[in-house]
Amino acid sequence: MTRFLYALIFAGALLIVVGSIAYGQEGEIDTRFRAGLEAVGQAMRLPEGEEREAKLDAAIAAFHGILVERPALVRVRLELARAFFLAREDGLARQHFEDVLAGDIPKPVAGNVRRFLNAIRARKQWSARFGIGIAPDSNIGASSGARTVKYYLPSGGCLDFGNGCIDLTLNEPAKEESGVGLSVWTGGEYQYRVSPQWRLRAGGDLSRREYRGHDFDRMTLSGYAGPRWLIDARTEASLLLDARKHWSGGKGYHEEIGPRFEASRRLTRRVTARGGISRHERRHDRSKTLDGPVTGIHGGLSWTVTPTLRADLSAGLRGERAQRRRYRNESRWASLGASWALGWGFTVSGAATLRWTEYEGGWAPYTLDNAPREDETRTFRLSAYNRALTLWGFSPRVSLVRENRESNAQLHDYERTGGELQFVRLF
Repeated sequence: MTRFLYALIFAGALLIVVGSIAYGQEGEIDTRFRAGLEAVGQAMRLPEGEEREAKLDAAIAAFHGILVERPALVRVRLELARAFFLAREDGLARQHFEDVLAGDIPKPVAGNVRRFLNAIRARKQWSARFGIGIAPDSNIGASSGARTVKYYLPSGGCLDFGNGCIDLTLNEPAKEESGVGLSVWTGGEYQYRVSPQWRLRAGGDLSRREYRGHDFDRMTLSGYAGPRWLIDARTEASLLLDARKHWSGGKGYHEEIGPRFEASRRLTRRVTARGGISRHERRHDRSKTLDGPVTGIHGGLSWTVTPTLRADLSAGLRGERAQRRRYRNESRWASLGASWALGWGFTVSGAATLRWTEYEGGWAPYTLDNAPREDETRTFRLSAYNRALTLWGFSPRVSLVRENRESNAQLHDYERTGGELQFVRLF
């Protein structure tokens, strides 16, 4: 398993290096920039069709090639965003327009960028995504690795044979099992325009991860629908009916349905606030004692610090009210992440998440004195890719993840290290 992780890192590094070499073949920056501007001008004089698309593709390639080498060039990024807008690649256009707003630009330019962003928001209809990845994991079952436990009695204390507590050997040790997963995810959304301020949204997502033997396979299918309200030029909100179905090990695990409310507002040129609240009724396929409502609330800030640096801060609360008191719990979590576009085509990102979970009922025989279970989970993620490298429309990205959960309940703490080589495509 360790060898595979090293191999994954090496393969990702090789892809990144190959991409970094590729940008050097582009030629002089000024020449490429003028060629891109000319291609955009020609495209604007052409009717919709293949010739127009070809001109915009050429312009996008020229501007993108420059930004691979010099990501801080705001004027080039502005022209790339405009080319994406004309090509109706609204997701990519919005991203680059937001980066431009974080730069040192004149007020008239900022006003034009905001008009582009409003136009993107108003005309949004179809969006889709697809990705595939190879994911090695040192502990795919999130097992504690314990071979022995202390058997705590519900009344407190533990089994005593005259010499205090004794360790009991497990018949089936909670051993850690490594594996390499194949993950696939896809999704899409359609928005129907009802009026200048109202849309009807409908969409769904499918994700699946498979391992050899299929004992740890996981799959999630979800769908949602509801209205979207464009409140003003900087604020919007959606109220959606959300339904999800989860499978584990090839068998149904649980399903849930309920309302989800989400909203966002651009506070300044660089900062956007987002938040949401949800309540789902959950039904388990294997144990009805776990049935009950699941509620959550979250909020966060996205800060485009500079045209090449983004930061995100988020936090939330989540509660599960299972029928059996022992499994009722509340979680609090906070996450901090950043993404930095560097020279030579490199983009690196990292994120850290801390989660605290407290259960209501006693957890004998796993806790001393039948105490309620308490968990603390820490997750760290590092990712890197090279903007110059695209394989058949897919961009390869390498990620490393380290996760550790500490618990006062035996058999419920674990450590795991994983990686993923993803190939992501945005439509």
